[in-house]
Amino acid sequence: MKSGASSIDRDALLREAMALRAGQRIADALNVLARLQALHPRFSRLYQERGHCHVLLGDAEAAIDALGEAVRLNPTLPASWDMLEQLFRMSDDTAQAATAAQHLAMLRQLPSQVVAANSLLADGDLSPAEEIIRDYLHTDGDNVGALRLLARIRQERDAPEEAEALLKSVIERAPDYHAARLDYAMVLLQQRKHLEARQQAEHLLGHDPDSRDYLKQYGAACVGLGDHEPVIDLYERLLVGPSQSGAEVADLRLWRGNALKVAGRQPDAIADYRAALTARPDYGVAWFSLANLKTYRFTDDEIARLRVAEIQPVIQDMDRVYLCFALGKALEDRGDYATSWQYYERSNAMRRAAGRYRPEVAEACAVRLKQVFTAEFFAARAGWGLDDPDPIFILGLPRSGSTLIEQILASHSSVEGTQELTEIGRCAGELCGRDPDCGLPLAPQAFARLTAGDVGSLGERFLANTRVYRRLGRPFFIDKMPNNFWHIGLIQLMFPRATIIDVRREPMACCFSNLKQLFGTTNQEFTYGVDDIARHYRTYLDLMRHWDEVLPGRVLRVQYEDLVEDLEGGVRRLLNRCGLPFEAACLAFHETRRSVRTPSSEQVRQPIGREGLNQWRHYAPWLAPLSDALGDALTSYRD
Repeated sequence: MKSGASSIDRDALLREAMALRAGQRIADALNVLARLQALHPRFSRLYQERGHCHVLLGDAEAAIDALGEAVRLNPTLPASWDMLEQLFRMSDDTAQAATAAQHLAMLRQLPSQVVAANSLLADGDLSPAEEIIRDYLHTDGDNVGALRLLARIRQERDAPEEAEALLKSVIERAPDYHAARLDYAMVLLQQRKHLEARQQAEHLLGHDPDSRDYLKQYGAACVGLGDHEPVIDLYERLLVGPSQSGAEVADLRLWRGNALKVAGRQPDAIADYRAALTARPDYGVAWFSLANLKTYRFTDDEIARLRVAEIQPVIQDMDRVYLCFALGKALEDRGDYATSWQYYERSNAMRRAAGRYRPEVAEACAVRLKQVFTAEFFAARAGWGLDDPDPIFILGLPRSGSTLIEQILASHSSVEGTQELTEIGRCAGELCGRDPDCGLPLAPQAFARLTAGDVGSLGERFLANTRVYRRLGRPFFIDKMPNNFWHIGLIQLMFPRATIIDVRREPMACCFSNLKQLFGTTNQEFTYGVDDIARHYRTYLDLMRHWDEVLPGRVLRVQYEDLVEDLEGGVRRLLNRCGLPFEAACLAFHETRRSVRTPSSEQVRQPIGREGLNQWRHYAPWLAPLSDALGDALTSYRD
């Protein structure tokens, strides 16, 4: 519960229900709890209170259902386990009573502060949970269970580096603490340290090779490493294992569908996405995954089901966001642009409200970078870095055509496509600190303190950490992280001979394409508001002009529209910059079989077309604010 106001409202409703129960107004109490559930469906203590109400009504079955949901959401509720034990004994269910008694006994053996903090964490009350557990650690600082709990709280509070350090210390002290090691693998995965995460999962599987949790963690790490083929069979193995809930089946089908999509097996991916929706009809991310194929066309029946799912009052906020983006795409494909825009606008508004992006932070970062990375800065450091031309950096803004450029170059026999690697951004963050909202460098002046030896070591680390993504043994490899346009100065220091390609798209087309795209987790949060995306586009142009001024000729700019008009000329220009001979396979890029993870994965498996150039014009009646916000960028973007 990260919002203070909503937490107060939630707790006030719970207190109201408890007061009504105390006054024997059980029906009124249950009505208040129903309102509370609609607002906070994962609040464990509302179900505990509902259990109390049903006990007073003499309805043991309803009480057991409510209390069971309470402990499913929050296993650290002693009162719920106590009531469950008594109710099961009254029902002569000795096995369930014994299980409840075992949970209760375990909780009573733990320090009360640990139980209380665990319970608060389960309900999202992060600040009081952290306060309690830190106070406890002052008196028992070596308690690995308490340290693990603090790590989980810090992870929930968006401090994954601190959580990682805490969990690393826990497993060093207690190597057989498997729950902590699993948490450690998960926080490594959250930070995209995929190789380390997989190593931890392999360690756990050595202990229990059939653990579903360990297998899922291993699969997620493999996906992060771009190793999709093994996980297709792994998820199938989990699906034919012991019986699962509908929610777990839906997740497994979704994950398998994603792996199939990346591997280029679209019909099989569609079958799995549909199977996920059979298991869970309102599963927003599965509906969105179908839409995100870009080439999928929804039937009348599917659109009707989407509409029904989207208006349900009890679905999770993120499911509604997914459903609205899917409906926007489905109706766009039908030519119903007015209604499509309503869904795109609604989903963007919800997603932006949940995000933390602030355009002024990005603009300030660009100013600081320009102050540090001057022409004099680079002249004083000439000859630094590795004399290694292997990396090819493709950057720019999302939805600019960078996946197309990657696919073209990865069709060459000397170039390997990998994925959007995070090493450069992580390196910049470690050196300069990261803004907590945007993840951009806070103090770029740290770059000025680097020595030639430091820069060489950073380059060696980059090559070592990205080697796991290079499986084909080709001389060159691609890092297609769009956000690296912020880090061209660092790239120049580390790899003065690397190829850097800026893929640029006409601003209205690029910005609109971003507005109708939902990105994963907290990625690209600038794309969910007209003003945010316009200001970000202008900041991007401003910073790229700076790089061109201080590093003249260093970055090859590829205009997406020019490539569409003259594919062969554009391909020859690209290959010439990379120092590569022409190969006809680069023109037939859509025939290249490789894993592609971006939203454009299915589009680059088709021949190049002009249909994407003017799609935004269908929405022109609603995009005047975007045009106004872009201002002179509409004409200066080619400068």
